[in-house]
Amino acid sequence: MSDSALRTAIHARAMPDAESGYVATCDEIAVVTQGETLDEVAANVRDAVALHLEGGDLDALGFAAEPAIIVTLELAPTQA
Repeated sequence: MSDSALRTAIHARAMPDAESGYVATCDEIAVVTQGETLDEVAANVRDAVALHLEGGDLDALGFAAEPAIIVTLELAPTQA
C-alpha cells in the first residue's frame, strides 16, 4: 500500500454504558473496551489498540507507523 493511502488515525467511539461507566469501540479494528471514567476508558482504548496491533504489519493493515487514536464521546440527546 502506498504511503499516501495509509490511514494515520484509529477512531474510537465512547458512550455511556447502560449499567455504569463507558464502553468504547474502534471503527477500523476489532477493539472494544470499557472503563468507569472517561480517563480510564481512554487509557484502556490506548492499551487495547497497542495490544491489537502488537507484532502486526501496520502497512498490511493499512495504517501508517504510530497512528493517532481519536476518541469521540457519544451522548444521547436529553428531552427538555
